[in-house]
Amino acid sequence: MISAKRVSEPYVKMQESRELKPLYIEALTLVERLHRRLLDVIKDEFDRQGRSDVNSVQALLLFNIGDSDLTAGELRSRGYYLGSNVSYNLKKLVEMGYIHHQRSRMDRRSVRVSLTEKGREIATVVHALYDRHLKSIEQVGGIAADDFDTLNRSLHRLERFWTDQILYRL
Repeated sequence: MISAKRVSEPYVKMQESRELKPLYIEALTLVERLHRRLLDVIKDEFDRQGRSDVNSVQALLLFNIGDSDLTAGELRSRGYYLGSNVSYNLKKLVEMGYIHHQRSRMDRRSVRVSLTEKGREIATVVHALYDRHLKSIEQVGGIAADDFDTLNRSLHRLERFWTDQILYRL
């Protein structure tokens, strides 16, 4: 005779999997949508200031470079630039005077980039936007530090899961 518990175990796992799938798909959709919305928020900030010298992807690139001296590869790995080519945008930003670029002394194929004063101005606009959000995100957005802590831990675990999928071909 088979116990009821043993028969129900696969059913419970199947049920959990059915409940997990829509949540996973929703999370994937939200991550993608949130990035696009962030770019919209940055564009809106520059529109409000009457600035059209850089687009939101370029502004985010400048913000992410900050005070660092990076290669294009390092920059690509630090951020996701939707629908854009990092090398193309870096070239445009160099041409417009927002970025210094210099060939690496160690590897002549590699180019290191850093912000000019003009580039720091753009990064400062994005930094000020984020600071302004911090003043009201808890009261207006209803998102507290604990919520961000939980969200960030979950996103880090998801990133690690995806990295493992690639590295270990799971």
